[in-house]
Amino acid sequence: MKLYPIETGNFKLDGGAMFGVVPKTIWNKTNPADENNLIDIAARCLLIEDGNRLILIDNGMGNKQSEKFFGYYSLWGTHSLDNSLAKYGFHRDDITDVFLTHLHFDHCGGSVQWNKAKTGYETAFKNAKYWTNENHWEWATKPNLREKASFLPENILPIQESGQLNFIKRPESDLLDKSELGFGIFFADGHTEKQMMPIIQYQDKTICFMADLLPTVGHIPLPYVMGYDTRPLLTMPEKSKFLNAAAENNYYLFLEHDAHNEIISVEKTEKGVRLAAVFTCDEILK
Repeated sequence: MKLYPIETGNFKLDGGAMFGVVPKTIWNKTNPADENNLIDIAARCLLIEDGNRLILIDNGMGNKQSEKFFGYYSLWGTHSLDNSLAKYGFHRDDITDVFLTHLHFDHCGGSVQWNKAKTGYETAFKNAKYWTNENHWEWATKPNLREKASFLPENILPIQESGQLNFIKRPESDLLDKSELGFGIFFADGHTEKQMMPIIQYQDKTICFMADLLPTVGHIPLPYVMGYDTRPLLTMPEKSKFLNAAAENNYYLFLEHDAHNEIISVEKTEKGVRLAAVFTCDEILK
């Protein structure tokens, strides 16, 4: 097995929205805001090469939305999904599986693209199976008003229409030891219904893809919960359970949204679980 970080592009989000009730005087220390109160956000995905399978975990915003849409998110930097794949000698047609932690646009927008005539949509990974879970699919395709702006039909429905949609089998608990894709999955409901965090055994390490359970280093303290979470009081115990397990078992936490910290470890302290060390992907995924 080999793991590759796939940088699909950077954007910015409102710092207050990212930290909910936490005052700016506190979160600005770890996630400094610009003059518009925006903080740097990454869309760092992960590619797993395992035998004949090439599994892409999440795929960023994509590029099919309007200029007005992208204007809301202040895109910056030079990263792109295609360039990141090419860096490691791959093309999107090589992808066998696309695993979606959840269906918010910044995680699954790259799943679907315009057709050549720009008259409709087609899947961006034509040879891949797309994986979500049935509960989350139902949640996303019949969205509540709070999340409706994050679940865009053009990012989601063409996957089903293409015949490439597949569902991960849910365990009875919140932890699936081994999924159809060969890795474990932690299910969490605080951010959105049945978000899935992959837990990958790699060499002698456990790599956890944190998605929106832990967006950035600044979100490690339990009350530091995004305003985007639908059930913040549920996020806290879910995060507590995961971070305590990470500290006890020396997990490496792969951060999808932290533009400046790629992989971290955590430790238990008198104040609770806190940051232990920061690593680059090159250091851990080599």
